[in-house]
Amino acid sequence: MSIEQRKGFARLLDKMERGDNLRCKARAQIRYRTLFGNVTAPSPRFYHGQCHNGSAKAFSPLKDHPPDHVAPELLWLETKWASLTSFGITADLLKDALLVDERLNPDTIRRHLGHVASRMESELAEERFSFIETSAVQREKRPNPESQITVGIDGGYVRSRDAGQSHFEVTVGKSIPTDRTSRYLGLVQSRDERPKRRLHEVLKDQGWEENQLVTFMTNGTDTVIEMARHMAPASEHIPDWFHITMRLTVMQQYVKGLAHHNADEAEALSRLPRQIKGFLWNGNLHDAQAAIDDLVMDLDEIETDYASIKALLKTAAEFETYITNNAGMLPNYAERRRYGERVSTGFVESAVNTVVGKRFGKRQQMRWSKQGAHHMLQTRARTLDGTLRGKFEQWYPGMKAAEDNKMAAYLPRTLRYSPSGRAGSARICPTGRRRCRSCCSPDP
Repeated sequence: MSIEQRKGFARLLDKMERGDNLRCKARAQIRYRTLFGNVTAPSPRFYHGQCHNGSAKAFSPLKDHPPDHVAPELLWLETKWASLTSFGITADLLKDALLVDERLNPDTIRRHLGHVASRMESELAEERFSFIETSAVQREKRPNPESQITVGIDGGYVRSRDAGQSHFEVTVGKSIPTDRTSRYLGLVQSRDERPKRRLHEVLKDQGWEENQLVTFMTNGTDTVIEMARHMAPASEHIPDWFHITMRLTVMQQYVKGLAHHNADEAEALSRLPRQIKGFLWNGNLHDAQAAIDDLVMDLDEIETDYASIKALLKTAAEFETYITNNAGMLPNYAERRRYGERVSTGFVESAVNTVVGKRFGKRQQMRWSKQGAHHMLQTRARTLDGTLRGKFEQWYPGMKAAEDNKMAAYLPRTLRYSPSGRAGSARICPTGRRRCRSCCSPDP
């Protein structure tokens, strides 16, 4: 607790003890949880004055002050560690490393993390159809930013706790400016009512300007594209090359299975996916669509006992629809690669693994509600990109800045660096500084 917080807390206690002419109904105590144990404080309950118009006859000034009766520093550590590992391990870490209450349990930490995420949600402004606020004339008068921003958006799946639903989809994104640090984005789109606002706030925090080029790379699905649409006037939307080749690879595997039943037809069909891939890579959309039509028609005419022929036909039809829907956004991938521009969202696949896989999926058997997963995504994204501490400092100005919270300054003298490379007390050279190479001989 900072000095300002302690003074304010003391003034509030003094005011309660004096009562300010209010009759005391009862006296109790509260436990204020800190990094170094619990602090017990009196919490009297007073009757309201005659001017009060509410139905309640009494009130307790410390009921919600501070929230949850938890020190901001402890709340920050709970949120940070719970965003990185399980709630149970977080409780054990806090008990082993700090003098926190032994009664701290995973349910309490999960509730505190939910309160933090809910507070973040309450500060988010309303959703809008478009976030373009300037005209083309105004944007032309502004200096052109030299940097550009690449935003990749993809989806993942989380185990659901609801009956009748094994998994539900979550959306993960990563924004990479050329001159600033990257930011993560996570949400449950079926639960979130402000996905575009959330993406806009991430770009805004990175110093985005409306005349700045933004490249949105998505998996090509309607929900993800709609999230990035009407976001930036100077933007381009590109379907990820990885998702295109992934669909073609699935069809090629089906064709290999068909070769065991109809070798001649499979040999002829195996050439088409390779041709389609080459046409799309070089931006030849017209020939690519013609080859896709040939593939679908050839599959309709095949008579075979291959068990997966219907699945192959369905995959080809879905790929045809996918290319048709994204025809206006397909670039010349080969040209982009030659100029050193991104053609695939490999960095987003890594972000999905970092944000979702390592906390929700891999080695984690916990099942999630949509609200719980959405809250966890908010705190985990801020923890991973290093903005969680800044948000707490915004809420609690008395917290020290992250730069001043250096544990190295409090290391024992026996653990400080010595020129010999061994642990021991650091020697002082005649200049008043630690032993240096210029005027000090090495340790014996």
